[in-house]
Amino acid sequence: MTKTLFLLLGTLLMLTSCSSDKNETIKLEGNSQGTTYHITYLSQDGIQYKKQIDSLLTDIDNSMSTWFPNSIISRINNNEENVVVDDYFKTVFNKAVEVSQKTEGNFDITVGPLVNAMGFGPTNKNALSKTQVDSLLQLVNYKNVFLKNNQIIKANPEIKIDFNAIAQGYSVDVLAGFLETKGINNYLVELGGEIKAKGKKENEEWKVGIDQPTEERQLEAIINLNNRALATSGNYRKFYIEGNQKLSHIVDPKTGYPAKHNLLSTTVIADDGITADAYATAFMVMGLNKSIDFLEKNKSLKLEVYFIYDENGQWKTHTSESLKEQIKELN
Repeated sequence: MTKTLFLLLGTLLMLTSCSSDKNETIKLEGNSQGTTYHITYLSQDGIQYKKQIDSLLTDIDNSMSTWFPNSIISRINNNEENVVVDDYFKTVFNKAVEVSQKTEGNFDITVGPLVNAMGFGPTNKNALSKTQVDSLLQLVNYKNVFLKNNQIIKANPEIKIDFNAIAQGYSVDVLAGFLETKGINNYLVELGGEIKAKGKKENEEWKVGIDQPTEERQLEAIINLNNRALATSGNYRKFYIEGNQKLSHIVDPKTGYPAKHNLLSTTVIADDGITADAYATAFMVMGLNKSIDFLEKNKSLKLEVYFIYDENGQWKTHTSESLKEQIKELN
């Protein structure tokens, strides 16, 4: 799924030496998962890990990318026999099921047939009648896929799994974890707008920009981020026009149609990227009021949010109380 592309303020500022350790600032960037990544970290040895990072991202694609015909997920969707999943796949699948259960099915990785039919997956868009949508909707139910003995069991062979609403957040976690194994504790990792940050740049927390919910990239707010992950989902970058309507790529697994309400973008901050990514999508499906109610009832998840929504043609925002001291709105 296409996410808000953040202006990473941290990557625009050169970091200077931090104390007598003479930490060196390393900046890496590249392409992966149909988007770009940017990584900044402080290193005592000056080693650049771009080769290893690119290798990790390729491994993740080989596991979970529907755009890779020989990936594990593609082979499962094509009903190949005896496909064994790896640890990447298992972690994402289990988290997806957890979020699906928490949100009562408003997050569902079995929307693959609808996503593909609407042209947001690796296949071309089809003109769908209500009858066709209703038919494809019968395939959407996370309860009909199971992980058993490292293999996926599908109740219906036509079910197709799509991890696009969660995989990039998880990828950020993997890259951050890799840096930490190298003793790096001051970093900012960004992939397709999903971010995880730890430590500081110079003596300040990392600052991350949130875009306005428009096709143009203008900042709406700036958030201080430390030891947390952030993901944003919106209905304004990846879409198609049908008649006079702009239809989002975020499919409501309850209706089979693109999610449509006054919530324009959801930014979620969590302990890890996989959680932030999944709930950012779930809240776009649930809408403003249901999402606020969910957060009130699930405080143990420790989610913080910044929602932008439309109220009678005017942009309004909703910010978690605990986040207000860490955010600066620019408009």
